[in-house]
Amino acid sequence: MSTRQVSNRNDPVIESVGQLAEPMAKGEKPPERWRIGTEHEKLVYNRKDHHAPSYDEPGGIRDMLMAMTEYGWQPVEEGGNVIAMSGADGAVSLEPAGQLELSGAPLENLHQTCAETGRHLTQVKAIGERTDTGFLGLGMWPDKRRDELPIMPKGRYDIMLRHMPRVGTMGLDMMLRTCTIQVNLDYSSEADMAQKFRVGLALQPLATALFANSPFTEGKPNGFLSYRSHIWSDTDPHRTGMLPFVFDEGFGYERYVDYMLDVPMYFVFREGKYIDASGLSFRDFLKGELSVLPGEKPLMSDWVDHLSTAFPEVRLKSFLEMRGADGGPWSRICALPALWVGLLYDQTALDAAWDLVKGWDMEGREALRNAVPKLGLDAPIPGGGKLRDIAGEAVAIARSGLTARGRLNAAGDNETTYLAPLEEIVASGKVPAQRLLDKFNGEWAGDITRVYEESF
Repeated sequence: MSTRQVSNRNDPVIESVGQLAEPMAKGEKPPERWRIGTEHEKLVYNRKDHHAPSYDEPGGIRDMLMAMTEYGWQPVEEGGNVIAMSGADGAVSLEPAGQLELSGAPLENLHQTCAETGRHLTQVKAIGERTDTGFLGLGMWPDKRRDELPIMPKGRYDIMLRHMPRVGTMGLDMMLRTCTIQVNLDYSSEADMAQKFRVGLALQPLATALFANSPFTEGKPNGFLSYRSHIWSDTDPHRTGMLPFVFDEGFGYERYVDYMLDVPMYFVFREGKYIDASGLSFRDFLKGELSVLPGEKPLMSDWVDHLSTAFPEVRLKSFLEMRGADGGPWSRICALPALWVGLLYDQTALDAAWDLVKGWDMEGREALRNAVPKLGLDAPIPGGGKLRDIAGEAVAIARSGLTARGRLNAAGDNETTYLAPLEEIVASGKVPAQRLLDKFNGEWAGDITRVYEESF
């Protein structure tokens, strides 16, 4: 989630609805300027007793952030607390219960992306050696209750923690107990955005299945392969889901603006503080009738903030954000952008991916999304068959797209090498969560603490 540092008082005031598509339209770039932005979160724990460290404790989250200054990172403060670090590799920020996130820089190729990930993990692991801290690449805390987890000192999280129980039963679990890998990708035009959005939404359940990695809750199997994905099904219906309107003829920026205007607000950022606007309407804000800021009209930065408070399976800002995958180890952090870059950044591959799913109706897409958290690759797809029946073809299309890009590293390898973990999953038929369950029921003999052996 985004970290604001300053109130943008010099931003233009939004006077009309027509201005609201500007951030999306300004995101258009020619293909040679397309970039890859990868975000990944990990669970932080103390290696002695596996507790999740608080912000303030010795060797805790604040100390870990400050130790990153040794690698050139600069602190970002809110209310006197260091809540993020900024550097050449992007930003390191905190999720609500101290999950550590790298929001990577926009990079030209997957070789750079994987190197960036490696630098980050090397740095935090070196810090962890001194603070006795470890990091887990999973989609959800495997053994922690919500009341065992700390809360980070970020203003927007206070607002969200109060608001979540009003709109769903699992929003607090989403905030406190989950981790994800995401990738942000560019588009060249409104039509290109629409095609990528549709392919991204339709195939997002495939990404959820291939990366499913959250089969435990409070120390026991929870009956799901991606419980993280299931949590999103009852977090907040106003700001989640598969967005059926994206598949309507004529879909573009203005229709997404209409959707976002119907998403209730969370907050407004002023003078370094978050003002609680939860449940209020951005439409009222446009009229100067927002009850918490009477007479004020929104700035463009308020709209950009608002765009970050919707959580559909694919999100549009000035880029498209793929949001379906559980957290995982280094190889899968590299594999997620490889999948989506391969599918979306080559036109022939993009057309082939659309051919895979263009015959699906909305009812079938929704049913697939709802089945995947529990069934993974065995989820039924529209028209008959199972997700595993098209998984190999989709990954092969991604491989062809990466081959066509022809981005080589110093050794002369192209980007297809990063698909290897997914090709192994497709070949074996077992998603990561199923391998964890095999260990839990086998060599771990039901001892969930053995999951910490899966650390980075």
